[in-house]
Amino acid sequence: MAELDTLPYGGLNLDLDAVGRRSSPFERSWSSRDAMLYALGVGAGAGSPGAELAFTTENSVGVRQRVLPTFVLTLADLGNAPIGQVSLARMLHAEQALTVHAELPVSGHTHAVTVVAGIYDKGRDALITLETEVWDASEETHYATLTSVVFVRGAGGWGGDRGLSSPWEPPRGEPDCIRSYQTGPDQALIYRLSGDRNPLHSDPTTAGAAGFRAPILHGLCTYGYTGRALLDALCDGEVDRFGSMRGRFTAPAYPGQRLSVSIWRTEGGGRFRTSTEEAVVLDRGVLELR
Repeated sequence: MAELDTLPYGGLNLDLDAVGRRSSPFERSWSSRDAMLYALGVGAGAGSPGAELAFTTENSVGVRQRVLPTFVLTLADLGNAPIGQVSLARMLHAEQALTVHAELPVSGHTHAVTVVAGIYDKGRDALITLETEVWDASEETHYATLTSVVFVRGAGGWGGDRGLSSPWEPPRGEPDCIRSYQTGPDQALIYRLSGDRNPLHSDPTTAGAAGFRAPILHGLCTYGYTGRALLDALCDGEVDRFGSMRGRFTAPAYPGQRLSVSIWRTEGGGRFRTSTEEAVVLDRGVLELR
């Protein structure tokens, strides 16, 4: 594995005084086509449960186009966070949560503002918590709150606060249901068209320099597959029942692997865990219904 300073996008200049700082607004417009492309990027299509035509077509008879709840994650840009200059090659997505406040239209314009909620010293690495609010352009409709946690490799060791560990009790017994999806070998190439062009997910040289055997699947692509499973199994496919979702990324998935989402129903929602044939890739999952 290459040394971090030799990886693409330069080195590291993490601003430890960034806590509480707000980003400039990130503006994003999207069309009906963008919403459908995202759905295809997270595996929705004719062969999936219920065909999911509401997410992948705009002119099916008797079907109104809808937007997958996790699409809102493409309307934020963590690269816009005011944390200093940090190489993309040093950053690993550790956790992601989203809370839906209003359903997204099939086309629109939003702005998102990110606040640096915390920077923690994890020894060799740093952990950063970012909170993003996504509104429509007029600030009349609050669509979602996103909480993203990222590791910055090699940025720890300054003697700062380590942060608190979130309590977690693993689900007991066998899952109530399992949704399993076969990803395609080009899945990351489709998903990247929704905005995340990091070559870690497309370029073998970049992936190899970061220590991976091949380009890895975007964590938020895995998250989107999982969101589809939860929407189907716990929300009966009804977008307006999808309230909040959170989980921790624990291992990479690769395009072409099968993603299996194990779901335990609870009062008001459920817990989940997503695995490949090799490892658990998304853990400590919780969905809460609206």
